[in-house]
Amino acid sequence: MGRTRLAQLHGIATSYDPSPGRTVHTGEDTLVAVLAALGVDASTPDAVRAALDAHQHTAARILLPRTLVGRPDRPPDLTGLPEGTVLRVETEAGESPEPAPETGENTTGNHRLGRPALGRLPLGVHVLHAHAPDGRAARAHLVVAPDRVPAPPVRSHGFLVQLYSLLSRHSWGMGDLGDLADLAAWSGRALGTGFVQLNPLHAAVPGPPTDPSPYRPSSRRFPDPVHLRIEHVPEYAQLSGTARLRADELAGRAEVLRADVLERGALIDRDAVWELKREALDLLCAVPLTPGRRAAYCDFLAEQGQALDDHATWCAIAERHGSDWHSWPAGLRDPRSAATARLRALLLDRVDFHCRLAWLTDQQLGAAQRAARDAGMAIGLVHDLAVGVHPAGADTWAQQDAFATGMSIGAPPDAFNARGQDWGLPPWRPDALAAAGYAPYRELLRGLLRHAGALRIDHVMGLFRLWWVPEGRPPTDGTYVRYDGEAMLSVLALEAHRAGAAVIGEDLGTVEAGVRGALAERGVLGTSVLWFERAYETAGPGDGAAGDEGADVGPGGGEARILAPEEWRSGCLATVTTHDLPSTAARLTGEDVALRERLGLLAGPVDGARSRASYELTEWLRELARQGLLPEGVGDEEAAVRAVHRFLLRTPARMVGIWLPDTVGDRRPQNLPGTWDEYPNWRLPIAGPDGRPQTLEELAASPRLHALMRELSDGALNREP
Repeated sequence: MGRTRLAQLHGIATSYDPSPGRTVHTGEDTLVAVLAALGVDASTPDAVRAALDAHQHTAARILLPRTLVGRPDRPPDLTGLPEGTVLRVETEAGESPEPAPETGENTTGNHRLGRPALGRLPLGVHVLHAHAPDGRAARAHLVVAPDRVPAPPVRSHGFLVQLYSLLSRHSWGMGDLGDLADLAAWSGRALGTGFVQLNPLHAAVPGPPTDPSPYRPSSRRFPDPVHLRIEHVPEYAQLSGTARLRADELAGRAEVLRADVLERGALIDRDAVWELKREALDLLCAVPLTPGRRAAYCDFLAEQGQALDDHATWCAIAERHGSDWHSWPAGLRDPRSAATARLRALLLDRVDFHCRLAWLTDQQLGAAQRAARDAGMAIGLVHDLAVGVHPAGADTWAQQDAFATGMSIGAPPDAFNARGQDWGLPPWRPDALAAAGYAPYRELLRGLLRHAGALRIDHVMGLFRLWWVPEGRPPTDGTYVRYDGEAMLSVLALEAHRAGAAVIGEDLGTVEAGVRGALAERGVLGTSVLWFERAYETAGPGDGAAGDEGADVGPGGGEARILAPEEWRSGCLATVTTHDLPSTAARLTGEDVALRERLGLLAGPVDGARSRASYELTEWLRELARQGLLPEGVGDEEAAVRAVHRFLLRTPARMVGIWLPDTVGDRRPQNLPGTWDEYPNWRLPIAGPDGRPQTLEELAASPRLHALMRELSDGALNREP
């Protein structure tokens, strides 16, 4: 009983409900392991009693929690402070506002501890000082955030694309930031698109082989320089002599890589691309910067500070000792050790090289966003925040105190995966975030929003709770750990407000009751996928099932009626499919089921899977015909693709996303959940129905693409529904 109480005090769930009427209790071993990851010993009854006593003693003495949150018109709750406590706020600008005129004093004398005590504070992250009459003193971070994140300025449509898959005639074997800028400039001007949503561009753990998944990065704070367009680096034009000859040779080898993918059916080889680009960047970084560019680089270094220095230091050490910092010599495992400082000094040129790459990538990201805005896009780039980072990468090395050692996040068992999921990503410690005033989270958001009109948050439910799995245990032995959702949302609202960016939450799958309502209240858009939008009996308003990535077909199949377009929520990004789901053409032709059958991924007999998929497709085609959205009739694949997008137009969704491979009839998913070596996840170029890769230039000239986009570009979308 004591261990249960201790777990609850630290936000650890002692049970969960996988389905209505069924409760699963967390095992004692799991509670002990998760408490240990939070720095609490619960291994024996004596240890539990000691931990409970320590918690009670601390709670009795503490004046303020580590972080408080408020809004301009909703001050933090300070009603637990003793009468007579004196409060003082030091704003992030270093100012101390005068006491509020309503009271004339800055005390809690009448327990009116809201705005009358603190005054109206500016938005930001401040420090609140408290001095109690009994001599106790405390300081806390005070986050004052706007009520809502910015809304998209207009209703708009745009492309969803995995950047690596978008090759042009200028790519070095995979899509790059030059291709992104061209896509934005063309689609904004020619097609009237309002945004381009991307996969995460986070820095990867270097190989070989490099994990191709953009959702398992080394660092979420800095982008990966593999996305650079080498020829767009200004120093490229200044190469001469042997450096120019070598750069030309590298460009020639890059042409071979590109031809291998586009003409000979090879997979995208990220490591081969990076090998060429890294050598080219070595040549470019040897070119002296002009005074103006040197000044801009120094400004970037000063702005990014310790975070960039740590990231670049990790990259430099990884070149010498490998990409898993746990296997480095003991002294180097601590980013603040004397051994690390000495090696950093020895590797200063390589540290500067990696800092320079971060700057160059940031510049090209900025150029891509400017290209989007110059093309008339109301939003521009929509960046993607992965749910976590690789356990061996730069972020976990630099911020070891912020991560829970020996834990991985995932998902509990559900109707589609009885074994649960382990994603191999260490979670942030909620107590460490609060103690730091959520600084790691704030810095992460600020970096991602530098060149973004909106931000998509993968598994947005993780702002409230995450499924922690102890190392060496199956996912079934995990449990939920609670985060301060109000604080996480407040920091998000503050940084999005400062960037003027909208926020989209990926809220597919199992969503805790109340989460969608809390997100909507703060203006965070959800994600609505056409195949999953049904009137499920068990779902309350704004919550409940909304689809599950990796299912054979949409949840419920024909068990729940298709949600009429006018019943959709307006606060969402509406799409037909995503990177983790079959393409629309694959669903329409049954190739999604055939692929899963070939790979042995079906949960039951193939006939049953085909029957369910056929039933669902027939149901949808009838609904589209009933609404007059399929005038071409059944049997025309391209017409059906247009019809489902016509359906999206009838919803009130604020944003409508078009999966770019759908525009040319690509049959292959970019990622097939549940596979590793069995399927080439994250390594496929965009292709047509026959599997032949399509370049950006071919996409821009595609009659099939233009026929689809005419449905969205005739002005209908820009009129409010």
